Amino acid sequence: MSSSQIPVLIPVTFLLTALLIPLLGLINRSLAQVSAVIASGLALVFSYLGLQAVLSQGRISYHIGGWMPPLGIEFILDSLSAFLCVVFCGITLLVLIYGKTSVAHETPGKDIPFYSLTMLLLGGLSGMVMTGDLFNLYVFLEISALSGYALLGIGNRRASLAAFRYLTLGTAGASFYLLGLAFIFYSAGTLNMADLTQMLPFVQDTRPVSIGLVLMVLGVGLKMALFPMHAWLPDAYTYASSTATALIAPIGTKVAAYVLLRLMFFVADPDYMRHDLHLTQVVGYLGAIGIIWGSIMAICQKELKRMLAFSSVAQVGYIALGIGLASPLGFIGAVLHILNHACMKGCLFLFSGNLRLRLGHSTIPKFSDTLSRSMPWSSAAFALAAISMIGLPPTAGFFSKWYLALGSIEQSNWIFLAVLLVSSLLNAVYFFRIMEKIYLKPRNAGGNDSHGDAQQPVAVARNEAPGTMLVPTLTLAVGLLVLGIMNAWIITHVIHIMIPSGL
Repeated sequence: MSSSQIPVLIPVTFLLTALLIPLLGLINRSLAQVSAVIASGLALVFSYLGLQAVLSQGRISYHIGGWMPPLGIEFILDSLSAFLCVVFCGITLLVLIYGKTSVAHETPGKDIPFYSLTMLLLGGLSGMVMTGDLFNLYVFLEISALSGYALLGIGNRRASLAAFRYLTLGTAGASFYLLGLAFIFYSAGTLNMADLTQMLPFVQDTRPVSIGLVLMVLGVGLKMALFPMHAWLPDAYTYASSTATALIAPIGTKVAAYVLLRLMFFVADPDYMRHDLHLTQVVGYLGAIGIIWGSIMAICQKELKRMLAFSSVAQVGYIALGIGLASPLGFIGAVLHILNHACMKGCLFLFSGNLRLRLGHSTIPKFSDTLSRSMPWSSAAFALAAISMIGLPPTAGFFSKWYLALGSIEQSNWIFLAVLLVSSLLNAVYFFRIMEKIYLKPRNAGGNDSHGDAQQPVAVARNEAPGTMLVPTLTLAVGLLVLGIMNAWIITHVIHIMIPSGL
């Protein structure tokens, strides 16, 4: 296998497996999950080899059918796209291993369509990351969106309505993107990203280009769940199955964030986006508002998955804030937070799935100190992911916020800095209240007993999640420590290379 073929091998692996799963399921239903895991493992290997090739040799380009761009379809693998593929293929592999028990428990009898739709979703997302053409990005966007709507609809009774709301708003976002694409093509005559990078400086002052870029950012922002375009997200994440949420929450909005980074800093001129259209500032301030609003709403929730859903709105805001800084430090913080949040939120949603398997619910007021004794490893994974979300060192979550804070200080943007500090306190409020319930015994109304001795702890039977669910949860939790310790290496050897020249 030549490294030049890697850009097309990743989406093709997912798309072919999506077609094979229904056929394999006719032979044996268990083959659906096995084939999905194997496909994700292969895609992860391809992604890792592609990242190594890009870091050593530079950008890889693959032309479909040998047709040269801009007439032909081009797939690109550079440091940014290869890095993101490694991230979401790694998360996908762990979640699909986890899904063996979770899918059978929460959506019995629907495993074959579930895994087929999952592969179709991943094929679309990987295509969005790999494509070098803005129209083909739209095609893959629709593939991932349609499969995502169906995947989220495979949940409880309210999931269908949540998926329909997502479909309505997602269709609006895709329409904005496509309309903006038409304006760009009208003025530049091409949709190949490399060609547009050369052509846009000559036509970017025209009104169609300005309108087109605004519409495209608006459409991608809706897909990214950027405040105030996030209305589809809380219900979709809350009512979908645990495996579907753990799959889409870490990577779905992150791929949309990647598209925004690619469009604003690699295709268009960053100075034009910052000083003429002021789009970077708008995205940054919307992200800052979303951070505070999402954090406050998370505090108000009594259901863990819904709390994590509103928390996701805030976490998307961190990435938008980094984009708004439009500086090398802001870019580092945004890209690093894509990685960190994928691992943190993936771990937290897997924990909620563990609770639903063993307790039958994930309602916060019903949590007690018995949880840490009946499910000690799952509780420890939650605690580590929560600490990372708050941003305490040496966990991964601290370092992305650190670079965002440095970028804010560098630009004397004290509003962004204040938002980062306040949001960490708000995160502490809604995560520590859960950790208190899980680990601390509630105080007795009467204090000690009549003899003045403290009550003895009640024996609790061990009721930990099965290994197929526990191992992926713990892997992501431990990964947060590893990523925190290795953050300097990741930034120096990977993220620094992808910083666009215009920043």
